[in-house]
Amino acid sequence: MSSQFRPLAAQIDLPAMEHSILKMWADQSIFERSLAARSGQSPENSWTFYEGPPTANGMPGTHHIEARVFKDVFPRFHTMKGKFVTRKAGWDCHGLPVEIAVEKELGFSGKGDIEKFGIAAFNDKCKESVTRHVGAFTTMTERMGFWVDFDEAYWTMSPEYVESVWWSLKEIWKKGLLVQDHRVAPYCPRCGTGLSDHELAQGYETVTDPSVFVRFPITSGDLVELKASLLVWTTTPWTLVSNTAIAVHPDVDYVAARVTHEDQSEVLVVAEALISSLVGEVEVLKTFKGATLERTTYQRPLDFIEIPDSHFVVLATYVTTEDGTGLVHQAPAFGADDLQVCRSYGLPVVNPIAPNGTFLADVPLVGGLFFKDADKPLVKELKSRGVLYKHLQYEHPYPHCWRCHTALIYYAQPSWYIRTTSIKDALIRENEKTNWHPETIKTGRYGDWLNNNIDWALSRNRFWGTPLPIWRCEDKHEVCVDSLKELGALAGKDLLELDPHRPYVDDITFPCQECSATMVRVPEVIDCWFDSGAMPFAQWGYPHKEGSREKFEAAYPADFICEAIDQTRGWFYTLMTIGTLVFDQSSYKDVLCLGHILDKDGRKMSKHLGNVLEPIALMDQHGADAVRWYMLAAGSPWSARRVGHDAISDVVRKTLLTYWNTISFHSLYAHASDFDLAQAPAVKDRSLMDHWILSELNILIEGVDKAYTEFDSQQAGRILAAFIDDLSNWYVRRSRRRFWDGDVAALATLHECLVTLTQLLAPMVPFISEHAWQELVRPADASAAASVHLTDFPVADTSLINRTLSAQVAMTRRVVEQGRAARAESGIKIRQPLGRALISAPGWDQLPSEMKEQIADELNVISLADIADADGDLVHISVKANFKSLGAKYGADVQAVAKLIAAADATALVKTLRTQPTTTLGTFEIDLADLVVTEVPKSGWMVASHDGESVALDLALTPELIEAGLVREVIRSIQEKRKSDGFEISDRIEVTYHGLPQVLAAITAQLDHICGEVLATSMVNDESLGTSDNELGIELRLKKAL
Repeated sequence: MSSQFRPLAAQIDLPAMEHSILKMWADQSIFERSLAARSGQSPENSWTFYEGPPTANGMPGTHHIEARVFKDVFPRFHTMKGKFVTRKAGWDCHGLPVEIAVEKELGFSGKGDIEKFGIAAFNDKCKESVTRHVGAFTTMTERMGFWVDFDEAYWTMSPEYVESVWWSLKEIWKKGLLVQDHRVAPYCPRCGTGLSDHELAQGYETVTDPSVFVRFPITSGDLVELKASLLVWTTTPWTLVSNTAIAVHPDVDYVAARVTHEDQSEVLVVAEALISSLVGEVEVLKTFKGATLERTTYQRPLDFIEIPDSHFVVLATYVTTEDGTGLVHQAPAFGADDLQVCRSYGLPVVNPIAPNGTFLADVPLVGGLFFKDADKPLVKELKSRGVLYKHLQYEHPYPHCWRCHTALIYYAQPSWYIRTTSIKDALIRENEKTNWHPETIKTGRYGDWLNNNIDWALSRNRFWGTPLPIWRCEDKHEVCVDSLKELGALAGKDLLELDPHRPYVDDITFPCQECSATMVRVPEVIDCWFDSGAMPFAQWGYPHKEGSREKFEAAYPADFICEAIDQTRGWFYTLMTIGTLVFDQSSYKDVLCLGHILDKDGRKMSKHLGNVLEPIALMDQHGADAVRWYMLAAGSPWSARRVGHDAISDVVRKTLLTYWNTISFHSLYAHASDFDLAQAPAVKDRSLMDHWILSELNILIEGVDKAYTEFDSQQAGRILAAFIDDLSNWYVRRSRRRFWDGDVAALATLHECLVTLTQLLAPMVPFISEHAWQELVRPADASAAASVHLTDFPVADTSLINRTLSAQVAMTRRVVEQGRAARAESGIKIRQPLGRALISAPGWDQLPSEMKEQIADELNVISLADIADADGDLVHISVKANFKSLGAKYGADVQAVAKLIAAADATALVKTLRTQPTTTLGTFEIDLADLVVTEVPKSGWMVASHDGESVALDLALTPELIEAGLVREVIRSIQEKRKSDGFEISDRIEVTYHGLPQVLAAITAQLDHICGEVLATSMVNDESLGTSDNELGIELRLKKAL
């Protein structure tokens, strides 16, 4: 009978294997079949994840692999659990990143160049740009085994997507939450548009700015008589040009202090708590509340522009005494708080800076200068005017445009806002319902973000984006449209085929229904983050497209989303906010925040540093499974991780190759034994080792299922790797003789373990698990599924779990490890038998004899005994008092206890405390933790101890033991020769040999035993071979027996 199993090579080329699996998946439509097998499920048997859409106007990087790995593993798991998992790809198309890239390609320097070029032509270039690298993203995604539907992918620039976004904006507008307002907001002078707060959070860069303390001489009130000046601190000297007022806190105590420094004396006003900001000898002349300063006038330091009816002290409760002087200079065009306070006093808002970030040409000294470049000449001017009190350099984070890296300016301008502050409580409620991984994000980074929520600056004065669907007449009547159909009805024409982008929608006008004036579209487009945050419904064309309502309702909210941690203030925020605004429910239930990918030295990857790892090259060098396993299992998913060739290679060697080598081993022995699965005996009739590994397997099933369910890939990887080690390095190694003999119970047990292990690994490493399924499982089992990814996830058989047995094997392995450590320290090779080992371990008496035999075999000792009766015979024991432990117990009496310990018989004391929990010295009760025990092995013994378990080896070597050691070395030499000469494992051989006299004597004494071990039909000593220069001096010749 020919075996169902075919021998598989131990060596495997992972990248080559993966390419063959990709072809097999494509040829047999495995992904499509996995979906079809679960289709038609009820909503409770469906599971949804949302694909955060990448922008494909640049080549993909290694960081794109990371998120995709996590987005693939959990949908694969839930599909195997019987759920229907929709996996719809998506592409982000709009926004500043795309526009800036196209501007660079065209050599443009700003919005003026675009308008000259033409909006239609420019947007066509943008549209081409975002499709340019779709092929590269698709190739990378498929190469790494991320199963997602590209054929039905959504595009945020498609008309049906834009119309869906319009619908959501109208829903928000109808609730009165989409409004235009004149506010100070972050503004990029290079891009010529405002930015939202969540975009602002992505662009902080550390800069060094001048920090200046400036005098503002008082010109009214009692302090004039003292010739006092208000002392103001600012890190933005350029805003002093438009100083309008100075704010103080009404309830803070302020002082007028005479300051003498370098023979110069002056009176300065600062907050009492910040008097340390003054330099020199300080004398407080007067103390008063900030409220008494209200409307005190002063002389401004720079008089370059006209600001009428201003320059007096105002009250503001936002002023703090944490730093500075407690007096805050007000420039209402450049600060949200400043604008609010100055408006309340009826002060003017004067802005001397043009939209391109430069001072207006007619401003003296700094006209035409970029606002940040004006600091240096302005500081010089302040000094020359005698109003500069102190000047320091100040390093701090300053917001920059997250795409073009230009310094942002807080700029008063009209903009459209979504009043997210009105739904703050609802957002906090939805966040409470959300499961964050890690949990700390909920109340930390993200929770803080929601608690400090400000309105969403939605509009952008740009070109390539979803147009804001609001039309206005000159009388400020406005209407928001939700579709091209509604727009066509208002305009009285069929617009269903209109491209809903600029400039085409800008051309659509219609009469105002309230006053008959012409309605024209407002010029702005919207924040591209709104596009991506609208994908839960817009991907279906909801609610306009037929069937979209059913699809949306079946897939909302998502069970799972996943991106890098910086998306807490990006996509994670916009998804939750739009879902809550429109549907009063967040868009997701579980969210996994991934740490950033760094290079092997811990640096951020960048082309500038030359440390970028190209994803396809990385996978074709190591294999996609190796990269996937590293991303998923080698460290916490939410911590920054270093990716390098050595780290990935280590993963391959330790886990994936060990797994494959075990498969190869099984196939080899199953084939050699003509093993058939029908021969498998009932589990109850199998050995103790079989029961143990099957127990571990079912514990593993429970653990992996739980880890995948809780999105803990690190834990899944850890316990899978531990089981692979258990299977290979204990079960298989301890059962080698049984495999050699063709033991059907061992072969059946190993096969069952490998089948289940392959299924458990499948979501994480889909390629090698598929390869194992095709090469090992299917040939042996005609009923096996066509793919491992078409199987159901294993279910644990709890009746096979024996935790007592697990604990006993774990102790066995620990004792073996201790014994090996003792052997290593003694310098005696493991192949040299020793006479005895003495063991001390809790539960040793209950350990089955089979396991004690395993310990003896592993340590290569003739006999084992309990160490308890021989402590004093093996080691010299000394003890000292553990003052930390005893001090906590006995305080001032600790020295008395220490003397009693020093006087006690150390060996007897330790022996007593190793057999009972406590003993009494004098009137004091002590335990083992109260002692510092030192054990020094006596001559002829080697002892290793750890956590209450000890192994002592008797190092005395008798002639019989030496002979047995030589026999083992001979067997090893012949086995290695068999392997290097290419013999099959079942081949019988004839051996000719010669060696040193003591080796020849050992062979003669144990000839039958050696022949049985190496499958030799004969062994002949031939002196003509001479001796070798190896340790045994043995020379060998092998040939296949006839």
